[in-house]
Amino acid sequence: MALGCNEHYLSLASVLVAFMKQTLVLAVLLCLGTTPCLADTSYIKRVTDTLSSAAFSGRGYVNNGMQLAADFIGSQMMAIGLRVQRQPFSYPVNRFPKKMALTIGGKKLVPGVDFLVDPNSRSCHAAGKLEVLDSIHYINKAQRVLVRLVHDKLTWSVAATQGDLTLFQVKASSVTNVNAFSARVDAEAVPNFTAYNVMGFLPCSAHSDSLLVFTAHYDHLGMMGQNTMFAGANDNASGVALMLSMARHYAAHPAKYNILFIAFAGEEAGLIGSKYFVDHPLVPLQNIRFLINLDLMGNGDEGITVVNATEYTAAFAQLQQINQQHQWLAAVNGRGKAQNSDHYWFSEHGVPAFFIYTLGKRKSYHDVYDVSETLLWPEGDDLQSLLLAFADRLMQGCCW
Repeated sequence: MALGCNEHYLSLASVLVAFMKQTLVLAVLLCLGTTPCLADTSYIKRVTDTLSSAAFSGRGYVNNGMQLAADFIGSQMMAIGLRVQRQPFSYPVNRFPKKMALTIGGKKLVPGVDFLVDPNSRSCHAAGKLEVLDSIHYINKAQRVLVRLVHDKLTWSVAATQGDLTLFQVKASSVTNVNAFSARVDAEAVPNFTAYNVMGFLPCSAHSDSLLVFTAHYDHLGMMGQNTMFAGANDNASGVALMLSMARHYAAHPAKYNILFIAFAGEEAGLIGSKYFVDHPLVPLQNIRFLINLDLMGNGDEGITVVNATEYTAAFAQLQQINQQHQWLAAVNGRGKAQNSDHYWFSEHGVPAFFIYTLGKRKSYHDVYDVSETLLWPEGDDLQSLLLAFADRLMQGCCW
């Protein structure tokens, strides 16, 4: 159940107070002095920790988590000195706000660890026998319950609709006798869930219509029941934190171009927020000289991969050259087009765009283990230093 108005703002206020207690206000909000403003890794980590904390309920569809995250990001943008605007939109979603329990063969399973409910499942309060359907599927036809054994990691997602059965993905190693079950799932189909793209604009020091755009989605999967949270630290609290750190740099060192920072909602539900922005642009798309989308930024010990590298070869060559010169990251890898993050709709509308994500040993993704404590941030300021140097090259007109 969503928080009431007063509860909502009290929750946000408590998060902001907790966040500010961890840092000095001036040091966090702006880089002071005349020396170049490099990344404040501690700030990036604090923002990531905050957005992936229990206060935001996984930034999804339960406990007003996505709205609270939008408010927090907007407050950070305002404190940095950006001109902030929110863009509302809505879309259907199937969510699980209450009970979530499953017992198979007499063993009570742990949500998120032993099993997941398929995201388009219906509500279920049932018990009975399970029949073998095939080597990995077991069914109770009367109760419309299907169990699928999974031998790989459990990976969750978001669904727009609610189906006519309840499907459980169960780790094969968690069960021995798949002969009977009892289950309780409370699903709720929401036809018009309201979300917000949050934008922060920073004008340049000279007159110009050109825009450099940094983007990162802030939504994640939220809650599967009342007690199982998908924190989404790497995906994508990390990208939002790095984007805000970039904003702090440019607030202290005005750039040649206007810079727009966009935190998108609805990415996990199918790139909905970025699609809405492109269909209802708040800035002329033709004025965007380049867009850099930051997603999965918290790994990095094995370098980065750049989506659209084969589409914008001159820009990718510049990025590689900068990294080779400074040896900031282990590798800068390229790949072609992919509809896998918010850059996609922009490049489909003729906007030059890169989607950059980090690579490393940490493999948690869309699961309960994507928490801030496990992030492997690149050493020092290397990732942001590379992005700043690349953006400087872009603003010099090197690649268009």
